[in-house]
Amino acid sequence: MENTEIIDTSIASQSQKRKIDATKKQIRGSSLLLLGRFISIGLNFATQVMMVRYLSTTDYGSWGYALALVNFFEVFSTLGLKRSISRFIPIYHENEEYEKLFGTIALVFMTIVINGLLVISALYLSPELITKLISGGEQQPVALLLIMIFLVPVEAVDETMIGLFASFASPRAIFFRKYVLTPLLKMLVVGLLILLGESVFFLAYGYLAASIVGILIYSWVFIRVLRSEGVLQHFRLKAMKIPAKEIFAFTIPLLTSDMVNVLMHSTDTILIGFFNGTAEVARYRVILPAAHFNKMVMTSFAFLFTPLAARFFARKDYKGINTLYWQTAVWMGVLSFPVFALTFSMAKPLTVALYGSRYEASWILLQMLSFGYYFNCALGFNGLTLKVLGKVRYVVIINVAASVLNLAGNLLLIPKYGALGATIATAGSMIVHNILKQAGLKMASGMSIFDWHYLSFYLIISGATVCIYVIQLFTHNNIYLDLAIVAIFTIGVFRLSAKRLDVENTFPELLKIPVLKTLLKTKGK
Repeated sequence: MENTEIIDTSIASQSQKRKIDATKKQIRGSSLLLLGRFISIGLNFATQVMMVRYLSTTDYGSWGYALALVNFFEVFSTLGLKRSISRFIPIYHENEEYEKLFGTIALVFMTIVINGLLVISALYLSPELITKLISGGEQQPVALLLIMIFLVPVEAVDETMIGLFASFASPRAIFFRKYVLTPLLKMLVVGLLILLGESVFFLAYGYLAASIVGILIYSWVFIRVLRSEGVLQHFRLKAMKIPAKEIFAFTIPLLTSDMVNVLMHSTDTILIGFFNGTAEVARYRVILPAAHFNKMVMTSFAFLFTPLAARFFARKDYKGINTLYWQTAVWMGVLSFPVFALTFSMAKPLTVALYGSRYEASWILLQMLSFGYYFNCALGFNGLTLKVLGKVRYVVIINVAASVLNLAGNLLLIPKYGALGATIATAGSMIVHNILKQAGLKMASGMSIFDWHYLSFYLIISGATVCIYVIQLFTHNNIYLDLAIVAIFTIGVFRLSAKRLDVENTFPELLKIPVLKTLLKTKGK
């Protein structure tokens, strides 16, 4: 009896260790991707500022409008199948069901190619339909779209490849391709645009060429990953099984998630162009990259969160998912704080410093959207967790509700208030949608809707944000002084949150750096 208890205790101890090690691996791997995000942020941000300052307001508005339509069509080009990669591939790999693994990959890529060709053909057959969607019948956005529409299948393949690399725990490949190569290629295109004095059409062709080059490199690297993981040797074309029923049963209902993304991030631009024209589109689109920085940490962590959560789910380890969820949420909240402080509390001086006085009125748009994005980030991967746990029906219901709310808000506010109306509708819908997703965690076994253990962390974040906003009211829009203030408060947030981050166990290497050791070392350790 005593020996049996010892064995049970040992097994439980090993299981707990695997949970901790898996969570550490997720956070460490995600943090490599986060480092890549910071590298790409500098490149992409410089590229966007160069573009905005070089192009006229109308040109930039036309570019933004065409890009919004590309994003709109891209979402539906995969029928939501790209999300099946990060959920089903890890499960099939874990269970050694290689015939289904390769069948899933084949299904996704065939869908992308077929739907991409349909979208491109439809646009070239009826370009006049797009012209009717633009106030005043402007022709430039349509001409740009006829070039950029080829990005629909290319970008869909790109996102699918990222999911594949994440499924095989290959953050280094994602790091190089997504966060180093792509930003450098796009910066090169914009640099040539300015150097040669070309038009916005040069920009469209250049972005398309850069994306195609990236896909070719991705494909070569992926084959090497499959070979190194010992997966490629199991490929048998005749034995391949396409689990279409299983995959479509999961992904088709979740197209409502894509509908939410489209409504919140593409149709607002389309409606602004329809009611107000491309100049107002430019006023709205110019601040979107800065606002999107608030989700850069969340995006990086998401690559590895879903596959790991799926592996926990395959083992029926719900407590492991809960631990992973809240620990990841804290890390995302802290690491995103500097960006949130700049784009929310310091929105006005930041907007003027980056884009010039002609876009000064857009600062309030940046502030509202930043709050919406950070609100989602700080509460963690509630939506992804619900999908992994199979709560499809609830996700569909709240997605439809959020979509209706957003569309109604846009139709009500955009005709009269233009970009401001779109911002109010979009930010408000994001917050309501996220609250509904958080409430859904109560339905999941072993998950907590809120872990009160982390209450102090959220109070620290809220207090620091309010303090920075109040202080900046007296700094007279001095961007350099504002940056120093944000830096000081960021250090304070990291120091006060060190215990919740559990740096000693998750990233002990950081404590070898003298400054970080002082900043992150918790008392009594």
